[in-house]
Amino acid sequence: MTKTLVVVAHPGLSNSRVNATWFKAITGLPGVTVIDLYSRYPDGKIDIAEEQRLIEAHDRIVLQFPMQWYNCTALLKQWIDDVFADGWAYGGGRAVAGKTLSIAVSTFSKASDYQKGGRYGRTLEELTSPFEVLAFRVDMRYLPGFFLSGLERLTDVQLIENAERYRQYIGNTPGY
Repeated sequence: MTKTLVVVAHPGLSNSRVNATWFKAITGLPGVTVIDLYSRYPDGKIDIAEEQRLIEAHDRIVLQFPMQWYNCTALLKQWIDDVFADGWAYGGGRAVAGKTLSIAVSTFSKASDYQKGGRYGRTLEELTSPFEVLAFRVDMRYLPGFFLSGLERLTDVQLIENAERYRQYIGNTPGY
């Protein structure tokens, strides 16, 4: 069984409609460890050795976050910078080589904004391509991301349906 680590990086998870629902949907799945980065490190002081041990114990790493200014949240960026260290993940270190990396991203803007002819002129795949390059750089396999856009108009029923798809995505259900 694949062991999956989901790193949830939402600065206001308790007030989040989507990320909190995703969090609840995947908590307790067999073989899945879910951590809330902001509650784990409210002071921003990351225990690098502990996070590296956690990654080493898993086969697949999923970074879950709301898109903020076309990027991940600040603490997640710091976590990546600190944890994927020279000598451990690259530069002679190969601790993550062969593991899988993927992302789960929510955006307030509607999906049509993230198209070549859309409001931002870029797709979500293009905007999140640094995660794919990160995986390439440290010899990880990258899986396509799980995206949800248009949160403003998302009904409760749509959110429940999406959370079930996310549960399947995280739970390694065939088709994902």
